Amino acid sequence: MPYSIMIDAGHGGNDPGAVYKGRREKDDNFALAMEVGRILSENGVDVLYTRTTDDYISPFERARLANEAKVDFFISFHRNSSPEVNQYNGVEVLVYDKNGIKYEMAQNIVGALGELGFREIGVQARPGLVVLRKTKMPALLIETGFLNSDKDNQLYDEKNAEIAQAIAGAILGTLDQQQGEEPLYYRVQTGAFRKRENADRMLYLLQEKGYPAYILQDGELYKVQVGAFLQLDNAIRMEQKLREDGYCTLIVTK
Repeated sequence: MPYSIMIDAGHGGNDPGAVYKGRREKDDNFALAMEVGRILSENGVDVLYTRTTDDYISPFERARLANEAKVDFFISFHRNSSPEVNQYNGVEVLVYDKNGIKYEMAQNIVGALGELGFREIGVQARPGLVVLRKTKMPALLIETGFLNSDKDNQLYDEKNAEIAQAIAGAILGTLDQQQGEEPLYYRVQTGAFRKRENADRMLYLLQEKGYPAYILQDGELYKVQVGAFLQLDNAIRMEQKLREDGYCTLIVTK
């Protein structure tokens, strides 16, 4: 069975979240959540949403939806805000506690966004948040930069597609590392490097072109891979696309 993830676009309806220069957090949250969900779905993840329209849903209701659906993960999308304009900038991911796969996934997401230029605040434990406390599965809340930071907004707008790819890639990479023998996932590998900086360069080029790429460390090697497919045909199609873009590839299962 594929992994299932409940994607939660924070705020909505009469709750705009943070507001800055006419920009509403709920809109940024929704657009990013839907795009990450699309990428995950295309890569074999069973994706559900707490909302697909501009409606208000209470935090308790969001947790209830995830629990009733019995999903494997709950991921909520937000943007931060500071008391004063341009006071802070950076990305962080909130979790109930710093244990288990949720912590590993949170670290990978922060690192992936850091590679795009965001300051890495890190992973913070926030056990008081309803959507982290009341969900029965591993849950994360992503703060994708500060809404009232001009620096973060510039990055958010200029690298919007890359942000979605980076988050989805970090999620897929974490799931891949946790995967046992079943089910079997097919991935397209574009390189294996002894130096992390070489892998980072290839990762950046792939994500810039819109590929859901990520890095897996295997011993002394840093392997750059794209996608995690349950069906071999989907992996073959991805490989063909990568080869058309000039990449040397091979399909791997681990």
